[in-house]
Amino acid sequence: MDDESRDALEVAALLHDVGKIGVPDKILMKPGRLLPEEVALINRHGGMGEEILAHCGIPQNVLEIILGSRSWYAACNGQQEWQRAQLSPGARMLAIVDAFDSMTTDHVYRPARSRERALAELYECAGSQFDPELVRSFDELFLQDQNLFTGKLARRWLQRLPHDGCGLPWKPVSPPEQRQTNPTTPQFEKKLIENMHDGVVFVDGQSTITLWSTGAERLTGVSSHAACGQTFQPALLDMHNPRQRQIPDEACPVAQAIATGVQSIGRVAILGRQGHLVPVDMHVVPVRTNEGAIHGAIVLLHDVSSEASLEEKCHALHVQVAKDPLTQVANRAEFDRMLAFFVTAHQESHLPCSLIMCDIDQFKLINDTWGHQAGDQAIITFSSILKSFCRPGDLVARYGGEEFAILCAHCTNAAATQKADVIRRNLSETRHSCLGNRSITASFGVTELQAGDIPETLLRRADRALLQAKDQGRNQVVQLGDGMMKEKPKKSWWPFPSWSSGAIVETTLRTTVPIEVAIQKLRGFVADQQAKIVKTENNELLLEVSDGFPASRRTGDRPTTFLIQLNLTQHHHERTNSQGFAAGIYVETRIEVTIRPRRDRDRRREATLDKARCLLRSLKSYLMASEEHDRPAEMDYLPCEASLPQ
Repeated sequence: MDDESRDALEVAALLHDVGKIGVPDKILMKPGRLLPEEVALINRHGGMGEEILAHCGIPQNVLEIILGSRSWYAACNGQQEWQRAQLSPGARMLAIVDAFDSMTTDHVYRPARSRERALAELYECAGSQFDPELVRSFDELFLQDQNLFTGKLARRWLQRLPHDGCGLPWKPVSPPEQRQTNPTTPQFEKKLIENMHDGVVFVDGQSTITLWSTGAERLTGVSSHAACGQTFQPALLDMHNPRQRQIPDEACPVAQAIATGVQSIGRVAILGRQGHLVPVDMHVVPVRTNEGAIHGAIVLLHDVSSEASLEEKCHALHVQVAKDPLTQVANRAEFDRMLAFFVTAHQESHLPCSLIMCDIDQFKLINDTWGHQAGDQAIITFSSILKSFCRPGDLVARYGGEEFAILCAHCTNAAATQKADVIRRNLSETRHSCLGNRSITASFGVTELQAGDIPETLLRRADRALLQAKDQGRNQVVQLGDGMMKEKPKKSWWPFPSWSSGAIVETTLRTTVPIEVAIQKLRGFVADQQAKIVKTENNELLLEVSDGFPASRRTGDRPTTFLIQLNLTQHHHERTNSQGFAAGIYVETRIEVTIRPRRDRDRRREATLDKARCLLRSLKSYLMASEEHDRPAEMDYLPCEASLPQ
């Protein structure tokens, strides 16, 4: 190449991507896949670069190299059709070097490739995207000493640059003069802006204020003459965010809206005419030209001081109503409201949810010995310990007196039991100066939400666990319930007979406990479901249970009453696992379950079957039982060839 062609190629290589300064940084630095509209915005950088360089006076041969470098050697894939003869050697060289540099450079969206892999990619695209002869020449350059090329290039440029260091190989052109026009705003628009109570501000593309309405003067105390011509920055209005922190100038919402072209609206506080911060809703709307370029922005400032004051009062009133004044945790009313929400949300999402009930041991003795102030201090300390061991999303509430409750979101029985035990140990190791440097203890009852639960049954089971902890000696954790047991998918829900038999659910449950233990577990089901025992005979039991699922019932629906017939039998079986280990004689209890509605017409309702299934799931959870067709193959019982020992 002659010197002039080399100059043109080198300058084109340095400036060919200058148009990317018109692409927002959030798109250039985005690590993930670009959206279609973001790809379209990036593809515009070529035209923007051409416009920038043309106004700088760059010669036409340099522009042709830059434009030609974006075209394929063999036109395809919908690219602009350039004939091979029209693509200058410089354009074809720049296309190869630009692709190689991009592939061997680290980007936020992918790491750099090796030189060998990049060259292989060039060869793969040779003949279509790149000139194959130039690709081979480019590959041969790497066989030579790269330091010689670098030194030769540096000497050439250093020798050619003038001593003052400001020379260019072309002459710049003067930018076209822009007429300073101030089109008169139509009279009705001016009157509208002047009479708006909200502040209206116009800024140009450099965030310079061009209009400052009467509403903005009234809101800020800054006159239009003082504001126009200034750069709109947060420091101009002493702007603060909702957390009462000053917004830095580099985080100006107006500048960000102009840079990104996206509207923004948010609550900020600005310095008002009375010298104190005034909360406002600031709405920034970018203004585009017909060609899509950002011309400036409109800023609307709406005074919300009266609304903010009302919001603060409502929030303070809610806190006052929802919190216990002594401990500052949730009170009984807030706990009842959140318990219903927890149960509904976790049943819909099928995620575990646990409830911990806890009570300070011998609290009356504390009051009688050390006084009620010491008792209040012990309650405050206990609530502080409970809050310190809770995660975001959990709820600590004072249920009444010295009794507290903890709702543990997305928490299993085992995790809640472990948490309660950690709290119990921490409380027992804490010394209280108001109690003569003595410690106190507490008892805990833990349960997990299980199938068929409503807030009342969950609360009764946790309270029953707490009473057991106190009955067994206090200062301990008792856990009841088996949680939300996952059922394996089956071809059909239940093997029940036709409707004419009266039963809508018939199945046989198995649990690997003696019949006496199964009966004890049934007592919990009866208590929590508030079931009525209709008849008992030998090992047969008939229960009457009312529909306990009001959240799923439509307005006007009557509750459904079910009759649950249970027949319990105990069996001894010899069994082993699939590996031949753990062989022996085991005991199990079989429960034949029949569920039918008390009234015949309830059987015609579609929701009745779902309610009966829910009752069966709850019964399985209490008994920790499985249905016969749910048992895994390796747990099948082996036939007994010899008589079983007594």
